[in-house]
Amino acid sequence: MKRLKYLMLSAVFISAGVMAQEQTPPERKPGHTNNNKFKQLYDEFSTPNMFRSASGAPGPAYYQQQADYNMDITLNDKDAKISGFETITYTNNSPDVLKYLWVQLDQNMRAKDSKTPLIEGGGVAAGQQPGGFVSNYMEEPFDGGFNIEAVKDTSGKDLAHMINRTMMRVELPQPLKSGEKFSFSIKWWYNINDHVNGRGRSGYEYFPEDGNRAYVIAQFYPRMAVYSDVEGWQNSQFWGRDEFALPFGNFEVNITVPADHILDGTGKLMNRKEVFSKDMMKRYEKAQKSYDEPVVIVTQEEAEAAEKQFSNKTKTWKLYAENVRDFGFATSRKFIWDMMAVKIGGKNIMAVSMYPKEGNPLWEQWSTKAVASTLKSYSKMTFDYPYHKAISVHAKNQGMEYPMICWNYGRPDAEGKYSDRVKFGMISVIIHEVGHNFFPMIVNSDERQWTWMDEGLNTFTQYIAEQDFGSEYPTALSAGQTAYPSRRGPAAKIVPYMGGDQDFIAPIMTKGLNTYQFGNNAYAKPATALNILRETVMGHELFDYAYREYAQRWMFKHPTPEDFFRTMEDASAVDLDWFWRGWFYTTDYVDIGVKEVKKYFVSSEINEATKLQAKRYGIEVSDLPPLVYMVEEGSEEFKESLKNGSAVDNSPSLKEYLMDNFTAEERKNLKEPKYFYNVTFEKPGGLVMPIIVEYKYADGTSKTETYPAQIWRLNDKEVSKSVASDKEIVGITVDPNLETADVDTSNNSWPKETKPSEFDAFKEKSKN
Repeated sequence: MKRLKYLMLSAVFISAGVMAQEQTPPERKPGHTNNNKFKQLYDEFSTPNMFRSASGAPGPAYYQQQADYNMDITLNDKDAKISGFETITYTNNSPDVLKYLWVQLDQNMRAKDSKTPLIEGGGVAAGQQPGGFVSNYMEEPFDGGFNIEAVKDTSGKDLAHMINRTMMRVELPQPLKSGEKFSFSIKWWYNINDHVNGRGRSGYEYFPEDGNRAYVIAQFYPRMAVYSDVEGWQNSQFWGRDEFALPFGNFEVNITVPADHILDGTGKLMNRKEVFSKDMMKRYEKAQKSYDEPVVIVTQEEAEAAEKQFSNKTKTWKLYAENVRDFGFATSRKFIWDMMAVKIGGKNIMAVSMYPKEGNPLWEQWSTKAVASTLKSYSKMTFDYPYHKAISVHAKNQGMEYPMICWNYGRPDAEGKYSDRVKFGMISVIIHEVGHNFFPMIVNSDERQWTWMDEGLNTFTQYIAEQDFGSEYPTALSAGQTAYPSRRGPAAKIVPYMGGDQDFIAPIMTKGLNTYQFGNNAYAKPATALNILRETVMGHELFDYAYREYAQRWMFKHPTPEDFFRTMEDASAVDLDWFWRGWFYTTDYVDIGVKEVKKYFVSSEINEATKLQAKRYGIEVSDLPPLVYMVEEGSEEFKESLKNGSAVDNSPSLKEYLMDNFTAEERKNLKEPKYFYNVTFEKPGGLVMPIIVEYKYADGTSKTETYPAQIWRLNDKEVSKSVASDKEIVGITVDPNLETADVDTSNNSWPKETKPSEFDAFKEKSKN
């Protein structure tokens, strides 16, 4: 009885897909390698070792170098020049003996003899802003870049060194063995660039109305390059786009600026009582207990008064930071300064903003609240924010990040008015740049090689933080908005890029400098991929656990892409090699549709497909056990069955037809399907993805079914599913909620929806 039941039910669900015609043997083709989309990533991945384990965690022999800095910095506001004397103590924690050290000189990207402008093609631009036109064609090249005055050891002896563009090799007096330290000093200066007109991640903005500058200063000191188990010395030159790979260390930094400047930066302010007024100290103490609204430390009235002073005296601000990979600071007499506390992991963290009056009223309303909300959201998704503060600094046209401090754009017009675009643009860039504290300032990936590892992961987490911000501060939303209007994250927003010209699309796993459409490649596509992984493939619980595991394994360490991929699988028990290969290693796109839908009826008479199957396996038809046969509606067999009465109506009579083969107990558990369908899905696109299908029924109800991506494992072109239903299906839609980034939805429906062409839609819009 059990065998008969198995055969009967197998026939109901399988026979509809049997070929109706006998096929001739195919022509023999040459062999091929494994091109299956589900093959493992062994070809792409490095072999696990003692430094990096197969699980994606740091191995038992994992190491990383340390670089500690002691710096005295002077900013000359009159000449827009910065100078410094730094002592670097480098600890060799690697098992290797080092003959020399590599130091990054990123400011040399804007030196007069820089080769950066020479690698950019494109010819004459059809239209340019006046400032860009002048800088390209009418101005003398900016006299930037480091002026290295001395490189010495601790005894004052000169050290041999060689500068190759943005890298400087320092020769060691004797090889540096494993576990040893070496200290040396560098004396330097450079002219600070105008980051508004000349672009750049740091520099100053000049305000002609009052003659002041606001400085956002970074990449301002010679910085140690990374030496790791993956590449040895990270020796990729800085051309201007790819950002930075840096070792962790401790920083003791003394910064001398005009006495009327307000300054903040990476690290704890060690001489607060010396540089703060009594009123500022009282306000600061109040801010440490304010969790709902920022407390103004320097008011707009005080900042406007300072704009007119131009003191000839100086003041030194002393900052100390432990276990950070970089250092940045901002300073100006124009800055308004506010702060509020946010509770993270039982500790008070200060959310801080610095901005000129030109940023108000927008900045005083939302900047510090955006900082606080971001710290909570990112801590929830990764680990508790470990530093004591996070600063958002207003900088026109800028968005850039450093440990504990970042610069952000978003400025009202001269009358203080601003659009939703300006408001949400400012809030989003603050969330993004503050979020960079987590990726890559703490989870310290190599931005020079793998831009997506910081920008993509950060943009994905930014999307979650934006939605959290909209929930926490609904008053920030405009009329009619029910959620924060995120620009990146949802699957549908990446469709124009992924469905675009393949000649100008590169895989995510491409060095950032060499990618087309940098924003889409390094930010939007990886963020969307992770969002799809979370929402559609893995679900929140599995994804969030694995994502936190990755962040916590690699906080204050140097992960690679493989460490991320392996950890996500290791912590979730989900094999994702097919996903990483498709989304990260190729430029394939998603396109899944409904190719064909056939309706079937039960027949008591053997059909041609079963006869062919029996013949193929050498079985006489008379030897077949009792079977339930399926015939396609409208076929010749169907018509013949109706004539001779062998067709069984898919109704309660079907159950009666089957009753003789079941016990009374088994009959009670039988369903009563009245309709049988064979649905064939096609995949013109290269990416394998789950098939999300909405079935609509004649009674107005619907049901959504998700077939895992592995459904494509044996046929990468098309697959069929048999569907038995007690209700008539009148419509089928693939990806009804646009969850998979399907680039062509014209084939997603059955019956096929007729939509006007883009040209016809344009004509209709123009007519209206």
